[in-house]
Formats: sequence, structure tokens, C-alpha cells
Amino acid sequence: MTFSSLISDGMVLQRNKRIAIWGKTINSQIVEISFLGKSYQTESDSDGNWTIFLEDLKPGGPHQMEIIADEKTVINDILIGDVWVLGGQSNMEIPVKRTLDLLEDEVKTINHPSIRQFSVPQHPNFHAPQDDISGGKWIPATTTNVMDFSAAGYFFAADLYEKYQVPIGLILTAVGGTPIEAWMSEETLHQVGGYEATIEKNRNDIYVANTKRNDEQHNDQWYKNLNEQDKGLAQGWQEVSYDATEWQTFQVPNSWEGSELESIRGAVWFRKEIDVPDSMTVGKAKIKLGTIIDADDTYINGTQIGNTGYRYPPRRYTIQEGLLKPGKNVIAVRVISTQNTGAFVTDMPYKLISNGHELDLQGSWKYRVGAVTEEQKPQTFFNTMPIGLYNGMIAPIRNYAIKGVLWYQGESNSQQPKGYRRLFEGLVSDWRSNFNVVDLPFIFTQLANWDADPNNPKGTKWAELREEQRKGLAITNTGMAVAIDIGEHNDLHPQNKKTLGQRLALSAKKLVYGEDIVASGPIYNRMKQVGSSIHLDFYHVGSGLIAQNGQLKQFEISDVDGTFVPANAIIKDNKVIVTNEQVENPQHVRYAWLDNPAGANLYNKEGLPASPFTTE
Repeated sequence: MTFSSLISDGMVLQRNKRIAIWGKTINSQIVEISFLGKSYQTESDSDGNWTIFLEDLKPGGPHQMEIIADEKTVINDILIGDVWVLGGQSNMEIPVKRTLDLLEDEVKTINHPSIRQFSVPQHPNFHAPQDDISGGKWIPATTTNVMDFSAAGYFFAADLYEKYQVPIGLILTAVGGTPIEAWMSEETLHQVGGYEATIEKNRNDIYVANTKRNDEQHNDQWYKNLNEQDKGLAQGWQEVSYDATEWQTFQVPNSWEGSELESIRGAVWFRKEIDVPDSMTVGKAKIKLGTIIDADDTYINGTQIGNTGYRYPPRRYTIQEGLLKPGKNVIAVRVISTQNTGAFVTDMPYKLISNGHELDLQGSWKYRVGAVTEEQKPQTFFNTMPIGLYNGMIAPIRNYAIKGVLWYQGESNSQQPKGYRRLFEGLVSDWRSNFNVVDLPFIFTQLANWDADPNNPKGTKWAELREEQRKGLAITNTGMAVAIDIGEHNDLHPQNKKTLGQRLALSAKKLVYGEDIVASGPIYNRMKQVGSSIHLDFYHVGSGLIAQNGQLKQFEISDVDGTFVPANAIIKDNKVIVTNEQVENPQHVRYAWLDNPAGANLYNKEGLPASPFTTE
């Protein structure tokens, strides 16, 4: 007898709904479930498939379930509560351990065994929706496990648990770098149009296998060539005894742009000598090196202490006891630029930490080029392809009863924001159909602030996608968490997932749990031209509109020619009045219309930020 791996020890079942328990045994076999003092029975079909439904389960646990067919199976440690699916890309997937710069003191004491997460294996399927998954298990949010939980999901669950005291199950389906099309059905994308050729090509298993193999071979060969050419590896540039006095100087943190390193693809070595006091050499230590573009190998006194293969994760490495010495120590970082101009990303922590003491690692470092190679060939990521993850990760969990969906995605669609709303509508429809709940609650995150293109501070692609997301609120039974004030200009993956989780929970409390609360910041409703001004009306003003930290910022106004210029904005009678003395016949207003609209400060008195918008 076999089951979906969702139906396993530690599972969380949805309370107060009709619950399916399903599996496969021999054909025409009587199957009996014993659970909570009741017995349920059915007979498997000619293929051995069977489903038994449980109803009206009350929150609590742990419980035990016994299933008898051609063999006996016992499932232990079952909780009954609320189950939420977590969908999207990396900002939903980012684990708690990626928030430690901001939240370390809090997360290291987490122990919530009634909050559990199941991570669905990441396997795209381009042929048809799968019926089941294999692999994955339910994990409780204990101190030893929580570091691997979705950070946004965990803080959402913790907020709900504190309020309602019922177990929370999280089913994590998010995958980094994925566009929305990867999570949609073939039928829906066929209606949108333009995806047929890609879908058909990916049905060819030989093509997919050959592409993966070729990519792996190219990648292996690229690194083999790099390592063979790298003088730093051959000559031991990481060693304390190596003399780097003739190396050039580089200020860390900084980008390679504007320096002789700008166009280099390959390996560049950086070294810094530091003087460590006796008090910092006892016990383990930590080093923080911001984030690095692209990859790195990091050494202390000639011993490698960590490496990261791509640009986004924070560099947080542990230094084992005994490696740091009193007095002179050498840090060496081999930075590998694969496809991008290298950098030690600014406005991030660069420090050595031990026994409550810190040494600042910013400032002058020495550098030397180890090897110059050609740019690494881009790889084909099949996880990003249309329909693959819908078929492989969403379809096979369709029988598992859930409370609702949390969705954080859009970064990978930001280069073509127009039309995202239609895709999002299709996605919501697909998932509601998949789970057979016509009004399944769908709570999504609007993209946070980020300098998507640091060389273009006036970029608006993300603003355009946020507007598409805002318009998604027209879909029934949806909610949106605004994150325009909790991003980081230099990090695609902002660490403040606690505030995000709390805002998602606010939306759930109102939308799903029926709380009479203010759950959103101001959302644009309508505009009215009054002489040479435009008056703006908002939903969700709560106890009133406010400007945080002074006068309203990031408002723009346009004349009949359609050109937007900075505007003055004031709050009066819970409306925003926007003017510019040079604009006599205003037509439209927009707010926070940048990828990273620094200082955007329209809030309600409940402390929730307004969504960016345009009246066009």
C-alpha cells in the first residue's frame, strides 16, 4: 500500500472541512481507516486506487491514524488545524536562516512544534499533471528545524498561532527564479497564447536530458579551465606566508565597475590582514561578507571556511575554534565572476564576530587577478518553463484540503510587466480549480522596493508590475500585502520577512477568519480633478491617512501631454490633494512609481503603507 508523501507522520489536516485520505493498494481491496474513535471503509477500484473522506475534524492533536488494506499502516503525530499553501518564487522560498542579520536573536529561540512545513519536491513535468508526489516530509518548527522553514511562511504561521492557538501546516511549493507561467496549467496558457512551441519542445524528454547534460558538461569544463588557469590556486594566495605587498588596493565594499576589473570574468583574489585580540580567539567565530557577485571561496589563515556558488545568498561563514590566532590573521576571498561584473555589495555587514566583539572588515583590501576566462554559458533552467511546476508540484497536491494560498512572485516577470494581471487571474483560476474550491482565499505580496537596475535609479518596471498586482485585487476573495517599505535597495531578497508575515496574517485574519480589523494600507480608489489639483480617494484609510516622517513624498502629476513631474501632496479630510503650480490642467497622478521609491510615506494610522499606484 502506498500513499502520497503528504499523508505521513507529522501531517497537519485541515479542520472543519471534508478531508481526503487516499492511496493505492491491490484492486478490489477493502480499505479501513480508524481515526479519532471512528471507522471509515471503502473498496479500491480496478487499479487499486482508493479515497476515504473524513469530516468535521476539530483542531488539536497529536493523533494517530490506522489504515488497514492488504497491509497495515500507522500514521503518527497528526495535528488538526489550518493548512496554507505557500507559492511563488525565491522570496517565498527564502528560509529563516537567510534572515539572521536582522532577526538572529529572535529566531534562535523559536520552538513551535504545532507549526509544521512540508516542502514539495521540485520536479517539473511537461507531459501532464501528476497524480502524486514522492519525497518530502512534515517538519515541526523546532529550534533545530526552523532555519529551513520559509521565513515569510513561518512568521505568518506564528502570528496566526498566537491569535487562534490552532496548529498551522505550511505546504511549500515556491521555487526561486520562476515566472508565473511555470505555475499555470497548459489549458490556461493555451488561452493566453504564445507558449505552445516552448511547451511542445519541452515534452521531448531526449531534448531535456541532452540540454541538462550539455549544461552540466559546459559548467564543469568552465570551472575546470578556470581552476587550471588560476595562479592563485597554484601559488597558494590564501596562505598566511604568501607575500601580497605588491598587490593593488581595493576598497571593500564596492563594485568592480569603473575599475580595471569591470570586464573580467574569471577569478580575482582579495586579501586582508587583521589584528585579532586574544579575547576573540576563544571558541567559534563568525565572518560576514555581505553578498558577493558572483561566487566565492573564503579562507581564514589558509583554511577554507566556506563557499557560495551564486550571487544572492548572504556570506555568513563559521570559523572553527583554533583557526583564529592572537595577532596577525589573513582573510582571503577568491571571487569568481561568471557572467556579471563582480562586486562586494555595499550597505551590508562586513565584519568578524567573536565572543561579543566585532572587527570591521570594510576598507582597504589587496587584490590580484588569478585567471581571466570567457563568460560562463547561460544555463537552461527547466523549473522556469511554462506548465512544468504546475504539473509537477501543484496538481499532485490537489486532493489535500487547505485553508488558503499565500503567493509571493513577480520578480521574474518584471521585464514584461504588461499582461501580468491576466496571467495572475489565470493562475488563481487554475489553483482554485485544482483544489476544487471556487473561492479559495488567495493572499499575495506586492513586490517590495529594490534597485532592480542600480545604473537606472529612475527604472519603473517593478512599479509597472506592482500596478498589475494591485489590479489583481479585483479578483474575488483575494488580499494583498504591501511591502514597499520593507525591501532593501541592494538585495533582491530582503530579510524583513517578519513584518511581511505579519501583514500576510493581517490579511488572512480579515479575509479568511472574519476579523473586523484594518488589514491593509491605503489602496487607491478614484480621482477627481478640482481646478488645478487632483483629489485622491482611498480604500482602507483605517483611522485616517498620515504622512510618516514629514511631508508626503513620491507623488507625481501629469499635464495633458502625459509627462509626469514631481508634485506637492497634502492630506485633507482623508483624501490626498496633489498639485504642481506649473501644471494647470492636471490629468493623472502616480505614487511611488519607481523600482525603489525611497521615502514613500503615505500610510494609515494603523501603520500600514499605501500601495503604489497610477490613476492612468
